Amino acid sequence: MSHTLEGILEPTLVGLGFELVDMQVSSRGRFLRIFMDKPGGITVEDCAAVSRHLSRVLEVEGIDYDRLEISSPGLDRPLRKPADFARFAGQRVDVRMRLADASGRRRYVGLLRGIEGATATVDVDGAPVALQLDGMDRARLVPEL
Repeated sequence: MSHTLEGILEPTLVGLGFELVDMQVSSRGRFLRIFMDKPGGITVEDCAAVSRHLSRVLEVEGIDYDRLEISSPGLDRPLRKPADFARFAGQRVDVRMRLADASGRRRYVGLLRGIEGATATVDVDGAPVALQLDGMDRARLVPEL
């Protein structure tokens, strides 16, 4: 369901001027949580308008659910697509890899330098580390408070 759902949500949100950042489907598909963003951030009104629009779209598409929640990705926004790693170059990130490297390390926190192909470069303790996107368990921005 989630692959089909993403195929419905992404173009719908783009058409409304938003970006699909992430989505969570839980309780056997009965609860849908959608994280969206746009340049300058989103408002409560944006969330309400998108919720109304998606309710109609999901009904037409035959997606059955009990609860739909729309929200911003927050300060610790997840990074998923190569474009995310390019857009947020220069910011601090926290990356957890699926598998440990030769030294046993799986977590890298540092300054995101950018992305080339499918490899993100993160300065960790002053040294650049190349991390493959397809090997990442998760990657998030580190909020600067």
